[in-house]
Amino acid sequence: MKPIAQQLIQFYQQLIPPPVPKGFHVMHPQPNEQVMEVVKKFFEKFYNDNKQRRLMLGINPGRFGAGITGINFTAPKQLKENCGINHPWKNSTELSAEFIYDMITAYGGPAAFYGDYFIGAMSPLGFMKDGKNINYYDDKKLLQSVTPFIISTIQQQLKMGFKTDICFCIGGEKNFKFLSSLNEENNFFEKIIPLSHPRFIMQYRRKKKEDFINEWIKLLKQ
Repeated sequence: MKPIAQQLIQFYQQLIPPPVPKGFHVMHPQPNEQVMEVVKKFFEKFYNDNKQRRLMLGINPGRFGAGITGINFTAPKQLKENCGINHPWKNSTELSAEFIYDMITAYGGPAAFYGDYFIGAMSPLGFMKDGKNINYYDDKKLLQSVTPFIISTIQQQLKMGFKTDICFCIGGEKNFKFLSSLNEENNFFEKIIPLSHPRFIMQYRRKKKEDFINEWIKLLKQ
């Protein structure tokens, strides 16, 4: 089997955006050569092997993180300072990426964390409406349009050899509820464990950030 890095690179190179209702826009940064060059460096640095990892599935990329870098929960600042990967963008950051990389640091650093996990997303491409991020589940017509894409891309990722005993769902309410319903129909995973969304933690529970990090680490190291 090809190294996970090659499989992930091919996966992102071959993504075809799903149809979306009028008024919505799909964020698809990977066709940009600069983005794909960085994505390749990231995967070749952390996933150039056949080690079995567990999946973590977020909601969908946002315009200040993966919408720029092509890497989930990784803004330009974290890409350079935490992952050691140079890029052509301003050293901007965003709240979810800050929490994720504080958690990764507590876990043992990017090499240790990415050696055990891959952070994907229910939809590997993000969505916008009126110039703002929108989650796949925030609009019924959007959800209906992108559900086949979500199912297909989860199936494609599972074929890469990820473990299916446990999946960690980032986004403990609507994302968890929808993934659970898909899992009942498709039997992707034996068990799904919800995790509070980093943006929620950083916006509304910031004083308890260390408690959330400790909770995540305890669950992820089980």
